[in-house]
Amino acid sequence: MAAAGRLRRRLLLVVPWRWRCSPRRGAAGCPPAGQVRDAFLRFFQERHGHRRLPSAPVRPRGDPRLLFVNAGMNQFKPVFLGTVHPRSELAQHRRVVNSQKCVRAGGKHNDLEDVGRDTYHHTFFEMLGNWSFGDYFKEEACSMAWELLTEVYKIPRDRLYVTYFGGDSSLGLSADEECRDVWLRLGVPASHVLPFPLKDNFWEMGDTGPCGPCTEIHYDHVGGGRNAAALVNQGSPDVVEIWNLVFMQYSREVEGNLLPLPQHHVDTGMGLERLVTVLQNKRSNYDTDLFTPILDAIHKSCGGPRYQGLVGDADVGRVNMAYRVVADHVRTLCVCITDGIYPGFSGAELVLRRILRRAVRFCSEVLHAPPGLLASLVPTVVEVLGDAYPELTKNADQIMDIINENEAAFLSSLERGRRIIERTVQQMEPSTNFPAEVAWSLYGSLGFPLDLIDLMLEEKGISLDSAAFNELALEDAKRKAGGVQAGQLEDTNTHLDVHSLAQLQSNNVPATDDSPKYAYTLGQHGQYEFSPCQATILMLYRDQSLQKEVGAGQRCGVILDRTNFYAEQGGQASDQGYMIRLGQQGPVTVEQLQQVEQVVQDMIKRNEVVHTAEVPLTLARRVQGLRALDEGYPDPVRIVSLGVPVESVLTRDSEAAMQTSVELCCGTHLLQTGAMEDLAIISERQLVKGISRVIAVTGGQAKQAREVGQCLAMEVDSISLRMKQRSTSIPEMQNLSKEVGQLTKVVANTAVPQWQRRELQTTLKALQRTANTAIKKLEMQQAEEKAQSLLAKHCNQRVIIDTVPADSLSILMKVVNQLCDKSPGTSVLLLSPQVSGEVLCACQVSKNCLPVFSAADWAAAVCTQMEGKAGGSPVVAKGSGNAKGMQGALTAALEFAQSKL
Repeated sequence: MAAAGRLRRRLLLVVPWRWRCSPRRGAAGCPPAGQVRDAFLRFFQERHGHRRLPSAPVRPRGDPRLLFVNAGMNQFKPVFLGTVHPRSELAQHRRVVNSQKCVRAGGKHNDLEDVGRDTYHHTFFEMLGNWSFGDYFKEEACSMAWELLTEVYKIPRDRLYVTYFGGDSSLGLSADEECRDVWLRLGVPASHVLPFPLKDNFWEMGDTGPCGPCTEIHYDHVGGGRNAAALVNQGSPDVVEIWNLVFMQYSREVEGNLLPLPQHHVDTGMGLERLVTVLQNKRSNYDTDLFTPILDAIHKSCGGPRYQGLVGDADVGRVNMAYRVVADHVRTLCVCITDGIYPGFSGAELVLRRILRRAVRFCSEVLHAPPGLLASLVPTVVEVLGDAYPELTKNADQIMDIINENEAAFLSSLERGRRIIERTVQQMEPSTNFPAEVAWSLYGSLGFPLDLIDLMLEEKGISLDSAAFNELALEDAKRKAGGVQAGQLEDTNTHLDVHSLAQLQSNNVPATDDSPKYAYTLGQHGQYEFSPCQATILMLYRDQSLQKEVGAGQRCGVILDRTNFYAEQGGQASDQGYMIRLGQQGPVTVEQLQQVEQVVQDMIKRNEVVHTAEVPLTLARRVQGLRALDEGYPDPVRIVSLGVPVESVLTRDSEAAMQTSVELCCGTHLLQTGAMEDLAIISERQLVKGISRVIAVTGGQAKQAREVGQCLAMEVDSISLRMKQRSTSIPEMQNLSKEVGQLTKVVANTAVPQWQRRELQTTLKALQRTANTAIKKLEMQQAEEKAQSLLAKHCNQRVIIDTVPADSLSILMKVVNQLCDKSPGTSVLLLSPQVSGEVLCACQVSKNCLPVFSAADWAAAVCTQMEGKAGGSPVVAKGSGNAKGMQGALTAALEFAQSKL
């Protein structure tokens, strides 16, 4: 009776899935891709009792090693690894089926550069899969697969070949004869059941963990009664794998040995694109109805020749490759953007940015399409995939907006890059290579494609300094791979030496304010936006010396008064980018911080009851305003509600939850809010637009934070009062500036109310500006007095060489500048002996004397006499040396000048 019942049920379910054609017939009337996908899902759901699950987003959950979901099994890893919460929804599943959105671009599985070159690589594809979690195993899995392919899809049996694991003596594993015998019992001819070694038919999740033998089903496109066994797993385009069934029955231990798993699992995967190619009697995935509507839309938008499926040398002008690239990439963009991955600057976002830019380049350079083609294809993609993935339909407008915004930004970057190349070429000497530093900056900062740089230079008859460029790329790769600890050569222009740091401090140059590095937000369409930061260049740094100017094409460090770049610390790598004129940065205001504190303090005063209860996950989803839930939560889940009973917030359409704080949390909470006594927010950092990370303290710690804040406020008031007295002494103003700097550090690093920290920082920043302005003004006055004295002493001379007392190199350089301004055409070199025994040197050469007379060479010749060093540009330079050689240095200065004039 049971067998008869199964037979009746089977006959009833076959009817809706009769195909009107087989792979041996023409394309007319062949099953559309949507019907193929649906038949797979219904077969396992209705006939074999599988739970049908929606596709997981392509952004991986809880797996930092993955850039994208790249296989159907990703979302089920916790089950295979045994880490799934026993009360979660995922833990309740025994057999599951779905069609999973997958992206293979970047990381271990990276098909990006191959897409377009052939007719079967993709960055986005759909993986049809069925799973058993400790339920059925080899017999049932193979039987279901064979039934679906041969009885539902009507694929001719003589075109199918199956492989199984042939054993591995080094691991002590015998051949999977159990699997082989299952196939033979199903009627597969022995000549079509083929053993293969470990690399082909043994699947492992990683270096350790669940693993096991697999069996693959291959399809012969040629057929005709031939035996194609010799072509299986040989890379032949005629015989391709269409389905892989993995039997997880072992666990690989750290030592490398295999132990049997307590529960056996089944994980299968079949690419929809390949299956549809078979069922629609095509030889290329791009010839199926998953792609033809998109290819037709491309042709309609850009004109030109239609897609012909050509590859290699036959594809003149790479037009067919461009069609495939654009069709594939726009599908990937639609899926990723819908699932919350936006073109950006790191990780998956960076990969998606490259995908978008690659598609834009093929649109504009090969297909000669106008801007906007890529976004115009989104409705067609939605039409093809929207029924299976309704989230695409919902987000179509957002997808088009993001693609258009990023395309415009890329085209703007291309134009900016072209201008930089033009300027650089104009400044180059004839018959020289294009500087690698400029090319690397274009490539790394603007995302300017390297092959496009080569093409533009080739048009101008110029070559890139490839050796130097490759060296920069190698240094960058080393830095990314492991930093200095892994053998990276440090860039001496980005790490200030101790002497230059001391010089900056003695000159009262304030430390760079890097607080803007935290000013990034989540944009309107979900992409991260890094707020721009307006800064002033204070100094340049090259060859371990501070400089005002550097020569064209030279690498140097740039010292700014403020920056939004993150400097490497705490295990996080440094930011990369470029400098242009930008506006001000978007933080939480002082008033908002005070309001938040007040709201919490009011709740503390009311001594509200903290309500908790465990409720079914389905009920928890009703709570108004609760953040989105996923299968990661256990069932039942624990709800915590302040002041409002849990049963009230669970009432359907209840607004009670919107009036208080309701969260899912398994932590141990206070019973009443009054136990906190007080609360002070001591840190606030914006993570994304509208969302900040807040750190607060309560009780005695909150009280202490307020008291410390008051003490610091009094110190700031004291410095402010002394600053208003406006001392005429440079040392006094420098000491005040140093006090401001020290107090700024204390305010930044001490636990005080965040709103008060912001107020104090604003005041201190203004005081620092006032002090710096006053010091600069006093230095200018002092420099002018000394310059007037020297002018009277050296009246109407083409070269002035002398010694003058000066407290700092900054003042000495100002004296030189004043002399040259007041006596145009004069070249000046001044030395200033210091109490420490050091001699400072500063010089400036009249532009009339260039290029024969160079300030950098002049300063170097003089400082070498004093066993010191110097640096600068042809116009201005500075350095230092030892006082013992000062007399010889003055003589050398005069002799050098006379030899050049």
